[in-house]
Amino acid sequence: MIDIDKAIAAAVKTGKVSFGANLAVQNAQSGKAKLIMVASNCPKNTSSSIEYYCKLSGVPFLTYKSSSLDLGKICGKTFAVSALSIREAGDSEILKLTEPAEPEESTGGNE
Repeated sequence: MIDIDKAIAAAVKTGKVSFGANLAVQNAQSGKAKLIMVASNCPKNTSSSIEYYCKLSGVPFLTYKSSSLDLGKICGKTFAVSALSIREAGDSEILKLTEPAEPEESTGGNE
């Protein structure tokens, strides 16, 4: 399992990331983002519209576990970040979060 906080920080430093709900909606509508993440305290109507456009364009959507202040802090910003769009991950492994988990082979049992 990867550390989400470190993966976000690496994506901000080495990749192309845009901040803000308005840009997240635009990136979701255009399908240019590879991943869109919103903070847990992002307003419900904003979060739901971003999620709606992500589903339409096939962009993976995640909700960050903490508040927008924490998300901004991890991104190295001095302001709250309610949503971020990752257009290029750079050296980060953040896009591995969007890959489906491979089923583990079971051993033993009544086969």
